[in-house]
Amino acid sequence: MFHINIIRRNKTALLDILSVDRRRILQKVQEHNLITNREYRNLNGIYKEDEEGHIVELLDKIMGKGDETCQHFLDLLETDDIKGTYPELKSLQLRHTSPAVTAPVQETCDEPYPVNTIPRGICLILNNINFENNELKKRRGSEKDAESLGEVFSWLGLRVLMCEDQTETEMSHILTCFSTLSDISELQKLSLKEWSNGFGDLQKPPPKHGDVFICCILSHGKKEVVFGTDKKTIPIKDVTRTFKSSNNSPLTGKPKIFLIQACQGNDYQRGVVEKDLETDEGSVGSVPEEADVLVAIATVENCASFRNTAKGSWFIQSLCQQLREGCSRGDDIHSILQCVNSDVSQKEGSNLPGLIKQMPEIRYTLRKKLLLSPFNTEA
Repeated sequence: MFHINIIRRNKTALLDILSVDRRRILQKVQEHNLITNREYRNLNGIYKEDEEGHIVELLDKIMGKGDETCQHFLDLLETDDIKGTYPELKSLQLRHTSPAVTAPVQETCDEPYPVNTIPRGICLILNNINFENNELKKRRGSEKDAESLGEVFSWLGLRVLMCEDQTETEMSHILTCFSTLSDISELQKLSLKEWSNGFGDLQKPPPKHGDVFICCILSHGKKEVVFGTDKKTIPIKDVTRTFKSSNNSPLTGKPKIFLIQACQGNDYQRGVVEKDLETDEGSVGSVPEEADVLVAIATVENCASFRNTAKGSWFIQSLCQQLREGCSRGDDIHSILQCVNSDVSQKEGSNLPGLIKQMPEIRYTLRKKLLLSPFNTEA
């Protein structure tokens, strides 16, 4: 699996680079007997809407043949002939050493996820503010949270996209579209906004996945679910499982971070709420079975989370502040979220200390550290 994992980690970048001339790499793979003549004809003859679709099929075929074939493929990519055709390969970390039989190479918990793509990935924000029939209160102050997220994640080199006021069906459709980003025509139908010193029209080129994916959901909810604007619910586990790993997923082996601003219930931890505080009723995250996922939720099970109607929510505002401070220091995402937990836990929702508190919760299956360094110092 050693060489398979190298290809998997660099899959998105390889798609961009090799699709410049997909016939050339296909011919070279055949010449080096990495695929059979029949497989070459099949790959050359399949219909795909874009060049990247052919490269996806080729890489999946190579990975399906096992680790030894993947090693030979990586050796091919290191040749001067191939690098002459695809000079951007020089920027990828594809060099490898074969693991010894007696001492297999193992990934350690200290090894960070590679974050090399430009942009580094996508940050998708689903921001529900207004709800149908006034059955759920307008989430005043959520615009401030979205702006803070746009600022910090663009500063970290991600492309920040947002959809506002979506029903349960619309939210599910958006998440499905972003799980692959394979159908550009579907993306164009979405009411997407993009951050560029403020949220405006979607920019070109069409969004593509990079080495990390962030999904922020700002809404009402209750235990284990978040609400669409029609008061229908989506289980948090369904949100994360939409992005589960597969052979065809561009996010397989890459970190997927889900940040949920919502309550997990109606309970308060005693006391009287301040005048300018509101609650986001309900939400919980279940630990996903799939790897490379982190879910950070504004509060623990059965309890309310708090949002200032002018300044934004405790959780999101603390998160953005701690990301700016921690990423500048070189901290990993888990250490930063621990600082968020500490910061939010010290806040008071009552004039009487200790009567109303909030405690965020982190659940994850990350296998490595995720380090995000400042990319845009002007943000």
